Amino acid sequence: MEGLTRVPVREQEPEVRAANFEEVCLGYNEEEAVAEAKRCLNCKNAQCMKGCPVSINIPAFIAQVKEGNFEEAYHIISESSALPAVCGRVCPQESQCEGKCIRGIKGEPVAIGKLERFVADWAREHGIKPKKAEKLNGHKVAVIGSGPAGLTCAGDLAKLGYDVTIFEALHEAGGVLIYGIPEFRLPKSKVVAAEVENVKALGVKIETNVVIGKAVTIDELMEKEGFEAVFIGSGAGLPRFMGIPGEQAMGVFSANEFLTRNNLMKAFRDDYDTPIKAGKKVVVVGGGNVAMDAARTAKRLGAEVHIVYRRGEEELPARKEEIHHAKEEGIIFDLLQNPTEILVDEDGWVKGCRVIKMELGEPDASGRRSPVEIPGSEYEIEADTVIMSLGTSPNPLISSTTKGLDINRRKCIIAEEETGATSKDGVYAGGDAVTGAATVILAMGAGKTAAKGIDEFLRNK
Repeated sequence: MEGLTRVPVREQEPEVRAANFEEVCLGYNEEEAVAEAKRCLNCKNAQCMKGCPVSINIPAFIAQVKEGNFEEAYHIISESSALPAVCGRVCPQESQCEGKCIRGIKGEPVAIGKLERFVADWAREHGIKPKKAEKLNGHKVAVIGSGPAGLTCAGDLAKLGYDVTIFEALHEAGGVLIYGIPEFRLPKSKVVAAEVENVKALGVKIETNVVIGKAVTIDELMEKEGFEAVFIGSGAGLPRFMGIPGEQAMGVFSANEFLTRNNLMKAFRDDYDTPIKAGKKVVVVGGGNVAMDAARTAKRLGAEVHIVYRRGEEELPARKEEIHHAKEEGIIFDLLQNPTEILVDEDGWVKGCRVIKMELGEPDASGRRSPVEIPGSEYEIEADTVIMSLGTSPNPLISSTTKGLDINRRKCIIAEEETGATSKDGVYAGGDAVTGAATVILAMGAGKTAAKGIDEFLRNK
């Protein structure tokens, strides 16, 4: 039967890309996109849409791609998503839209993500912008953070006619898209900056270098600056560590810091003097997407890289595509192992790790089998850099400077799932600031939900 397998996607060869920061996946051209779109069955009761956190009308946009109407396809996606060129690249489609695709039962699901990426890239190359609101409604809303949650919330409110200002703590807009995800997965100036410009084209203003909680508080925004509602999309930028001996040594990074230096401060470029220590032998602790990003970045900076993870291959939380790309690029996986100490030389620099082997015991509360140490199995591994990629939690700066804003024991802001409303009247929140570290698309879904919540709140006020 034809149509069972998807149109393959061109990629840079592993040995070439392991030494550069250019995008790994090259995407579809027009011909390939049309051929892939033709595999879509245009189901009456489309399951793919149920898998999309921002409810893109997937069959409708793919039907336009089939006909070669790429501009129309872009406008259909833009009704639901402010960041299609980002989502087409970094969404875990395999567990969302594509995971529900009927085509996937007997063959491979339609490459919905790659088609979304194609449409967004085509629109950018042809200067197509999302459609702006006809007139403003006179209400002012502030958005804190210009990551995926903030950009989505701001974009949706602007389309409804609100006067929206985003406040960003760093010097460049984009949040985790700019500082957290490497260039080879998500090109910054080509893709992220262009998507940020599209949000501005909807009428959104962005003020950078403004740390809310330091420069100005949420109460001041509402009482003195006339903002009637505030959305907090400030992410989870506070790294977690293991608490093992030697963790304070020089040469130990959080994945967050390592990636920020490399992305936002352009340490990957020879003409920038950003201090970054990739070292000759790097140990990355953790097994999620961020661990893969840090490992693949260190590899490109010339290091031999080991990923040390306390569970097995099956339990790696990273996307399959990321693990596959990392292996192709020569990253070494030391699975069922866990560091117990970081070894430090007399000058205070990392010289290695003491690692213990693990075995999987009974399942824990989340249903994953718990790793148990094997007594007497410790050994030492040489390393001059250790990168901890163990997740992040929200920075408490905003919650600690805002009266009446409730947080949970993990310092996450408490917000209603249906509306994004917090315990403070007129203040909404979503994304990693609420859930702790999660995915770009879930943050976008939360930004969307909050925009609807804010609109209802201000219309009923």
